[in-house]
Amino acid sequence: MKGNFANLIQSEKPVLVDFHADWCGPCKMQAPILKEVAAQVGEKAKIIKIDVDKNQNIANRFQVKGVPTLILFKKGEVIWRHSGVTEKAQLVGLIDRNSG
Repeated sequence: MKGNFANLIQSEKPVLVDFHADWCGPCKMQAPILKEVAAQVGEKAKIIKIDVDKNQNIANRFQVKGVPTLILFKKGEVIWRHSGVTEKAQLVGLIDRNSG
């Protein structure tokens, strides 16, 4: 995943990364919100999930201390990050402002 992740976040399109864990209650609340966001934004952005327990190197690299943590990348740069459950409207607006 390491090399692949580095390539994914270099995209011209925004890439929203959901750092999560299977044991995390708030992560379970975030998951359906992200599905709705993905359905609404379509091809404007890519949404990927990173399990922090299975990908500790990536989580450490981006100093993910709590889950869920959402980080929006564009061309490899972090352009937004938030820890905790994030509402659909905020995420859709964020992607709309950073796409295109």
